[in-house]
Amino acid sequence: MNILSLFDGTSAGRLAAERAGLPTNKYYASEIDKYAIAVSKKNYPDIIHLGNVEDYQEWDIDFGEIDLLLGGSPCQGFSIAGKQLNFEDPRSKLFFEYVEILKKIREKNPNVLFLLENVRMKKEFQNIISEHLGVEPIEINSNLVSAQNRKRLYWTNIPNIKQPEDKGIMLKDIVHEKADIDFAVSETWCKWFKRKAQYYIDKSYVAVSPEKAITMTARQIMSWNGNLIYEFLEEYIVPFDKTLKILEKEVEKGKVGYFKTDSQGNRIYYIHDKAVTLCGQAGGRGAKTGLYLFGCITPDRVNKRQNGQRFNEGQKFYTLTAQDKHGVLIEGYIRKLTPIECERLQTLPDNYTQGEINGKEISDNQRYKMLGNGWTVDIIAHILKHIGKEDGA
Repeated sequence: MNILSLFDGTSAGRLAAERAGLPTNKYYASEIDKYAIAVSKKNYPDIIHLGNVEDYQEWDIDFGEIDLLLGGSPCQGFSIAGKQLNFEDPRSKLFFEYVEILKKIREKNPNVLFLLENVRMKKEFQNIISEHLGVEPIEINSNLVSAQNRKRLYWTNIPNIKQPEDKGIMLKDIVHEKADIDFAVSETWCKWFKRKAQYYIDKSYVAVSPEKAITMTARQIMSWNGNLIYEFLEEYIVPFDKTLKILEKEVEKGKVGYFKTDSQGNRIYYIHDKAVTLCGQAGGRGAKTGLYLFGCITPDRVNKRQNGQRFNEGQKFYTLTAQDKHGVLIEGYIRKLTPIECERLQTLPDNYTQGEINGKEISDNQRYKMLGNGWTVDIIAHILKHIGKEDGA
């Protein structure tokens, strides 16, 4: 099979084809990010790189030999989580390059298969894409195959796509038992966080685990304070008594709690559930992937807490109480999700995004950006596995 991948990124499409069991003869890639290209070349030296998608008319390629067209055009102009800049955004206009290339291939190969991935968006934008491609999208959440909540739309003429089976993977299943201290944020910020956390605990703004975490955006992965985890061991945070009545409704909304304002970067998520969506850009203390709680006391253990004492011998941190306003915030540390953890959220092999450019190692910031803008490989593989299966089994 000959595959052309537009906006190829780190060539996750090639890995997905392998996992789907598709024999790949030629894999053409169009990408302009030098870091993503370096990662692609490291993992797949045989990939044929074509350059900028806007220069497709100058490419040395026989479009008639393409069997599968892949693409995930830049989504910042469409995203519900973004500013909804729609098709007037230059990044969104790249979608039409995908359409023109698909037309060019179809002139010589009417049976070409295609797959386009994009974010959830306003219905009017979604309808425009569907009109141009001639198919309606299927929405799939990466949380079925990964520890990440990542809802995406997939337009494809591959028939009978079904939802993947839920593998039941949670964030706790992919985190490092011990992360390098380099991923911890400063002691000053930790102290500030603890003061703020204690204040809002006293104000009864803390709730327990949701069933699923909440979707996030992109610039988060780029800054030092993104991908934060508040390591609390293996328990939960609980609310004060007066919030217990509203707790169930809050949990149903997917909210663990928040600090100061109920914005994406200030929300708190639970380690035993799903991670928020990795993205390439955003802001806030926990904006890259949200804040994650690793352990506090569970509601059924509230009465067992002794003020200011460790819950049991050998427990690393102090526990919070739901009985008074003098609970001690647990001693812990705050750190970013590591690049490897983010790779696991995207179902990539560990260190897949490691690489070098001109003898210099690709920075973690660039790795976070690539991962936030990339695909969940196992979702793409799931779709590609339907090729040649008329019943969609």
